[in-house]
Amino acid sequence: MTGSDPVPGNDPEVVSKAAVEPVEPLTFPDEVLDKHHAVALDHQVDEKYLTTKHEIWAYYSYYIGNNGLSLFNFAPTAFQNLLYQAAGDSGTLPFAGRTRTINSIVLLSNGISFAIQIVVFLILGSFADFGNWRPNILIALSIVAYAIGFGWLGVHTSDKWQIGVGLYIVGLIAYQTTLTFWTAAFPGLARNTAEMKALADDLLAGKITREEYDFADSMKRSQLSNVAFYIQSVAEVVILAIIVGIMFGIDVNASEANNNWGLSVLVAFASGVWLLVSLPWFFMEKRRPGQDPGKQNIVLAGLSQLYYAMRQVWKLKQSLLYLVGYFLLGDSLNTTVTVISTLQNSIVAYNTLQLTYLLIVGIVAQGAGILAFWTAQKRYKLSTKTMFNAVAFCIVLLDGWGMIGIWTNRFGFHNVWEVWVYQAFYGLFVCPWYSYSQIMISEVTPRGHEFLFFSLFSIVGKTSSFIGPIVSSAIIDATPSGNVSTPFYFLFGLSLVSFGILVVGVDLEKSRREQDRFLEEKKQASEASVA
Repeated sequence: MTGSDPVPGNDPEVVSKAAVEPVEPLTFPDEVLDKHHAVALDHQVDEKYLTTKHEIWAYYSYYIGNNGLSLFNFAPTAFQNLLYQAAGDSGTLPFAGRTRTINSIVLLSNGISFAIQIVVFLILGSFADFGNWRPNILIALSIVAYAIGFGWLGVHTSDKWQIGVGLYIVGLIAYQTTLTFWTAAFPGLARNTAEMKALADDLLAGKITREEYDFADSMKRSQLSNVAFYIQSVAEVVILAIIVGIMFGIDVNASEANNNWGLSVLVAFASGVWLLVSLPWFFMEKRRPGQDPGKQNIVLAGLSQLYYAMRQVWKLKQSLLYLVGYFLLGDSLNTTVTVISTLQNSIVAYNTLQLTYLLIVGIVAQGAGILAFWTAQKRYKLSTKTMFNAVAFCIVLLDGWGMIGIWTNRFGFHNVWEVWVYQAFYGLFVCPWYSYSQIMISEVTPRGHEFLFFSLFSIVGKTSSFIGPIVSSAIIDATPSGNVSTPFYFLFGLSLVSFGILVVGVDLEKSRREQDRFLEEKKQASEASVA
């Protein structure tokens, strides 16, 4: 992507590998019995469902608002801030039947939120692939998110910390579910663009090979995901610049009360931006038909699909292998960020304004990083797997740097300058994980099952955010010196193992064959049940 061509369109570099001379009619391998199953199941032949540039920009616009600033960044800060103030010198509060520490309350709240998310993802994700009503899911969940964000305006004193617990739990659910169901739409958008429709027609006519179609399909999905991430990063810098002005206007440094109010205002402001920029997507998203539920209602069809997928998913060996690697590396990354944040807090004590400055540095680097990765992928026609491997290697380097800090205080996240360097490195080389890991999910997901599989991967991703911190906490407690850097032993090893699984084990060509076979067997089972 270049600065003059940020919008997916007729990009010759993206589809150049598919623009070849006609070849002999295709002969598909035995596992693909019906060549129509080699093409996206996204109703590409229907002109009224073609993706437009306005629809793509509306899709990008939603992500500008769902950037995490409201319910994932500032709301948790506001929540923990009220807990510390309410606890006072004792550091404890009565919660869930007994007196608990602040960390215990936060972990328990996270656990409650996660448990509810599992139920929501399994129920909604199972039947979101049916019919054409799935946009209503995102609209409803977004409304909940806006309400929670604005609700923080009434919660900015320590005596209301119990209300803060509720806002925090529901806010995390709303943020994660909206992000997941927004993300799951990009494969369908990519496969319904005019260029992908033309290539699908060429594939059916035998003018191009399956490999050429798959490459163009992968590049188009990479384009949409990466450009969305890039635009969101640029817009987020603008939002944060406005937030800095708001902080000066409130004078958050003047008093504890001002700082509390400033955090609530930040959450509400970011939620207001989210509301405004999400409206175009709600109105412009085309309600493309999903799977046909047949004689069943959508709920029963969804539960039936979930049951079938659980029984047959073992045949998708490459999808499961990626799931394992995704879980392990995601666990390592989530825990690494937590441990570094703990070290960072021991190095510098920063208020709301300083937190915003650090976020700006990180997000500027994030935008530059995703732009560099996508530009390199497009220019050199690199596969999604290659780009993903590069990001995974950078995560290993990050843990290696932290591990050095176990033996020395000269570096290894022990100095103020490292806090700023970390923000830059994380943005440039690690943040592309959040784009390429999602593109990889789309690579190993059977077509027409995006919402179910993205929901399952989201559950796995959330699970990984809890196990690693618990293990790391136990490692620190078991260390006589209490060295906060000791978890990097575990994290570096975990990153290496997951890197090996993902780089050596995952084969996307095998995955595509397994997906074809999965879809064909499901089709035969469906026809048999009808008969």
